[in-house]
Amino acid sequence: MKEISQALRELEKIPNKKLLIFRGEGKGFCYGASVEEHLPERVREMLPKFNNFIAKILSCEIPTLARVSGLCLGGGFELALACNFIFAEKSAKLGVPEIQLGVFPPVACILAPLRGGDSISSQVILTGGNFLAPYLFDRGIVTTVAEDGELDSVCDKFVVKSILPKSASSLRIANRAARMVTIAKYEEFIGKLEALYLKDLMSTKDAVLGITSFLAKKTPQWTNA
Repeated sequence: MKEISQALRELEKIPNKKLLIFRGEGKGFCYGASVEEHLPERVREMLPKFNNFIAKILSCEIPTLARVSGLCLGGGFELALACNFIFAEKSAKLGVPEIQLGVFPPVACILAPLRGGDSISSQVILTGGNFLAPYLFDRGIVTTVAEDGELDSVCDKFVVKSILPKSASSLRIANRAARMVTIAKYEEFIGKLEALYLKDLMSTKDAVLGITSFLAKKTPQWTNA
């Protein structure tokens, strides 16, 4: 997160930059934070830093695009949700599996409804399932779906046709305008969701049980408390 944040600051200083593309190295996009980082003694440090990191992506003046192949899960999916565009391969799977561990994804609770509405965001957040890119495209979460193996070509064509002909300075100002409501909503609710997670959720037995059971490779026996 520190490295990406630093890169954003440096790239914003270059006046002719018109688009930033996030891509995963290897077959997948990003699997999110490690489960160990969700333990009570670590999550109080990790979660605020991650929420601030997402705020930096949202406020980046240069438009952003997430190029998604393979798995895009948890914090990785939340990073993609923070981008202006999500381009994904047909076989890509996206989701926030946190509820399976007894917790929830604060960032997705804000950004998923803003992108796709309450119905799909509730399905994604409350089931914790992995959803194919075409399914999320039909519901407004994913911007564009490409056939497997053709994602780079589709991204390149989009950049050449829709981004490069534009003025870099105008794109940045238009992006600030386009993201104003999203940023305002994020700033309004992220602190409340962070408190809900760290104070209310982490005081329950099941939130801790879900994490420790996963690490122990056991099925959690929920106490419902």
